[in-house]
Amino acid sequence: MLVILPGMDEVPLRGWRLRCQIIIFEANTRVGRFFDLALIVCIVGSVVVVMMDSVVEMNLKYGPVLQFFEWFFTILFTVEYVLRLLCVGQPWRYARSFLGVVDLLGFLPTYVSLFLPGSQYLLTFRVLRLLRVFRVLKLAKYVGEAKFLSQALRASRRKITVFLYAVLTMVVVLGSLMYVIEGAEAGFTSIPISVYWAIVTLTTVGYGDISPQSPLGQCLAAIIMVMGYSIIAVPTGIVTAEMAFHSSVSTESCPQCSAEGHDTDAKHCKI
Repeated sequence: MLVILPGMDEVPLRGWRLRCQIIIFEANTRVGRFFDLALIVCIVGSVVVVMMDSVVEMNLKYGPVLQFFEWFFTILFTVEYVLRLLCVGQPWRYARSFLGVVDLLGFLPTYVSLFLPGSQYLLTFRVLRLLRVFRVLKLAKYVGEAKFLSQALRASRRKITVFLYAVLTMVVVLGSLMYVIEGAEAGFTSIPISVYWAIVTLTTVGYGDISPQSPLGQCLAAIIMVMGYSIIAVPTGIVTAEMAFHSSVSTESCPQCSAEGHDTDAKHCKI
């Protein structure tokens, strides 16, 4: 369990607040795991209710039932949010955190809908709370991998920028060339339209709304298609080259600020 560094102003959690913190924020205990699993079931159920309520036929036939379940989940998530604030040492810090904001968005739109009809459909934000499934399924290491990947992307942003510039130059040249070869008769009515076709072809999407008709144009299109397959590996290789380290992450959260993502051998909260 992470402890508090000496000199901090927060009072360590005790009694029911400590027990509540272990249940709500920890996934390593049996009761904490059960709480998170039950929470995920409620989140999925509430999102399904909101989605069904947006279907006209379902709303006309089961409107009162869907409204009952919507308010049931809203009250449930409201109580859960209040408990989260009560059992954390720094409630304001948790409220401003990403998961704290997501938790707030999980029930706030229902109350707002009393004054602004239609805003209840924003409750689909609840699906973001399924991010907690990473802790429940002991996949917290993938949260660390996501951070690891974002660091690699930031480190390779200049190389990726150069790559995108090269691709942009390529599609402009190829699009202009195709415009000269095919012309308006084949659907290439302008250079921007031809560049659009080059982008669609180079990315191997191929909508088929525009296609070359002449043998020379078809030959160029074939070359662009092959080039599309070849350049797919370029950004992947750039990012992979930046991945030179790995770090493991614990599923435990700090009792005071609820921060997660600590190293497995951490003795104190890094926040």
